Amino acid sequence: MSDLLKSGRLRGSATFLLPALLLCALPFYLDAFWLRIGLFSMAAAIGAVGLSLLSGTAGQLSLGHAFFLAVGAYGYVWLAGEPGPGLPPAVAAVLAVLLAGAAGGLFSPVAGRVKGVYLGVATLALVFLGHHVLLTADSVTGGFNGRSVPPLELGGFTFAETDPELTVLGVPFGAEERLWYLGLALFALTWFTARGVLRGRPGRALAALRDSETAASVMGVPVARYRSSAFVVSSMYAGLAGVLLALSFRRVVPDYFSLLLSVDYLAMIVIGGLGSVAGATVGAVFVTALPLLMTRYADQLPLVATPGSGDGSIGPTEASRYLYGAAIVVILLYAPDGLHGLARRTRARLRRRPPVTGPPGTGPSSGAPSAETDTAGDTATTARAKEHTP
Repeated sequence: MSDLLKSGRLRGSATFLLPALLLCALPFYLDAFWLRIGLFSMAAAIGAVGLSLLSGTAGQLSLGHAFFLAVGAYGYVWLAGEPGPGLPPAVAAVLAVLLAGAAGGLFSPVAGRVKGVYLGVATLALVFLGHHVLLTADSVTGGFNGRSVPPLELGGFTFAETDPELTVLGVPFGAEERLWYLGLALFALTWFTARGVLRGRPGRALAALRDSETAASVMGVPVARYRSSAFVVSSMYAGLAGVLLALSFRRVVPDYFSLLLSVDYLAMIVIGGLGSVAGATVGAVFVTALPLLMTRYADQLPLVATPGSGDGSIGPTEASRYLYGAAIVVILLYAPDGLHGLARRTRARLRRRPPVTGPPGTGPSSGAPSAETDTAGDTATTARAKEHTP
């Protein structure tokens, strides 16, 4: 039994260690474009995990995720920049995440009492209200033109271009390479904390709440408190994603945090699989990387116009939205539990597949001697191998 436990732990460690080593090695081989895609995808994955906890696990529809991303992004810019308190960037980043959680806490009484489409409409109001504030509060947000983002510093190490340039193993490490490892650390923190929530008592309570509020309350789950807590935790994840997005973009503008961004996050968790950390990650990578890749290779794609061409064709951004809109329809029709559920079912079918007994021409009917005929000496009494039930 101990050997089995050790082998299982080794396999589980290898499952996480090998991808982690691969991701750590990528900045030594990829150029800035691919690293930026990875950074945007990691930031989107952090926010998508938070929304998956809220909508997939707790069953609360939210269309206001872009608002909490904006709180995190602009909170960091204002707290660390000028005009603003000018706090150390690391302190400003932590306070920006807490500020997003506080914003979710202020809205949590509504989330604790309203559900379904009514909660979705209520959170939709946050997006329009937040966009108006971002455009009018010039002293804090910079208005329509936005604000530049102060670089993050930790222990004297700056996550930005420096002079002299940092070189590691002969590879120059600019802002993208440095931010890559920061994004990996934040994403790993998000991954393990979210999985801990889902596997622990809070996750079971939120799942029971999603299935039936009446049954959950009968089992002793404080419904209003858990619904409010899920909203606060989701807002903090969104705030962390907003901070990483701001550092990656190096400039924040109000138009980015619009309703379309909230719809993109809903698409991420639906495509990847509701209530799944891995599914939210896959969906975030798909929705984030697709328009960037189509923009870069627009001149090689049919029916897609290059940006700024003005020939009336479909642009790469619109084409990518059509594609993952079609992907949502296909997912809802044929795999309602998303890509993560589809992969899980595929693995289960492969495990149940009956083993192959041998290559053709080696059975009793081929005329070749078999082990059973040799040992028994009588082919009439040879037992047929049983197949496992699929």
